[in-house]
Amino acid sequence: MRATDYRGVADAAAAQIAAGTLRPGDRLPPQRDFAYARGIAVSTASRVYAELGRRGLVTGEVGRGTFVRSEPGGAVDLQPEPPPAALDLQRTHSRLPEQEAVLAETLAALARSGTEIGFSQYGPDGTPRARAVAAGFLARDGYAPKSADILFAGNGRQALAAALAALAPPGGRIGCEPLTYPVVKGIASRLGITLVPLAMDAEGVCPDAILQAHRATPLSGLYLQPTLQNPLGATMSATRRADLARVLERTGLTAIEDAVYSFLADARPLASLAPDRTILIDSLSKRVMPALTIGMIAGPPHLTDRLAASVRQGAWTALGLSLAAGLHWMSGGSAATLADAKRRDAASRQALAREILTGLTVVGDPRAYHLWLELPETWRAEAFAAASLRRGIALLPAPAFAVVPGHAPNAVRLALATPSREDLAGALRTLRRLAVSEDDQVVE
Repeated sequence: MRATDYRGVADAAAAQIAAGTLRPGDRLPPQRDFAYARGIAVSTASRVYAELGRRGLVTGEVGRGTFVRSEPGGAVDLQPEPPPAALDLQRTHSRLPEQEAVLAETLAALARSGTEIGFSQYGPDGTPRARAVAAGFLARDGYAPKSADILFAGNGRQALAAALAALAPPGGRIGCEPLTYPVVKGIASRLGITLVPLAMDAEGVCPDAILQAHRATPLSGLYLQPTLQNPLGATMSATRRADLARVLERTGLTAIEDAVYSFLADARPLASLAPDRTILIDSLSKRVMPALTIGMIAGPPHLTDRLAASVRQGAWTALGLSLAAGLHWMSGGSAATLADAKRRDAASRQALAREILTGLTVVGDPRAYHLWLELPETWRAEAFAAASLRRGIALLPAPAFAVVPGHAPNAVRLALATPSREDLAGALRTLRRLAVSEDDQVVE
């Protein structure tokens, strides 16, 4: 094994720590034994142990050995929003010219209706008409949620928070992709929930990884992004979804299916294959606009009351104006029309990005609004993000998505949705020059 492979070995050990296979206080074997068991050089094992220490996952005690820490080092402190003056390649909210007309028409229509929406406040179940409209809107080939099982939250983030709180008590464990939506990391932390990274491949989470983690220490549930996973853009095949459905049935676990990007790709929801074991989360913020949005929860009947209580207790109910606007978009066709336009826009921006970044290693789905850029070895992700910001471009490095502190590849995510095409092209050219230059690089 080459000496440069030590990070991969450290990644595997970090995953064992996160999954509970290596528990706090466990003593790692002597470096020579560790090296022999993995078929690597002792010098490589030494670098692995040093890397784990740098990540805050282990501590060495002279004369006693190396132990898994009880409190891993803290996560990287990242700017939650891009600086106002920076070109935004952090967020994936697209803004098409026709959205302005849609907003104006919606507000005018609501004003003409005479409904006292400004004084209306609904519970998590909205109204019978709202549930029926949302159920029809979420339905697709092979999937038709019942209106009685639909709940509403203020936005997709709040819907995710309600689902997590309903599935896992404080101290509970939720399995997820090792690189995941950063907001979920924050929500889980505030709810006292531990996220457990599960091994994934090009299609997403591997079913065997769920079984292994659940056997090691029981999970309370799963959080998965089967379609256009953020940040890697992976989309599960029909076979993978069927395999996961069987794992859910076998283990009795419930999965939260984050479907907010599903409008950009045709894929049968996991919820259609495991309806009694899946909570589907969707929203209108990406499809339409974040200003007036709602979050939608379609869960199995036996969890509806618990999910509704979670929405209420978290004060995550949808506002009357947002719910009215959402119903207008879903029933009148505006949401579907904008989704079609955004599909074309996302594919066009992906093609532009891949053309400009030719020669660099990019990962992702050509239908997504985000792209994963793997950096040359001489760059570290945080340094590249800092250098990009100095050039007026805000983006997120891999540690922002890593469930385990220090357990991140050397890459950055590029959100392609927000800038104009001209600004996006200019930013991508700047990033390409930066990636292949020697300015600001950090050599380890």
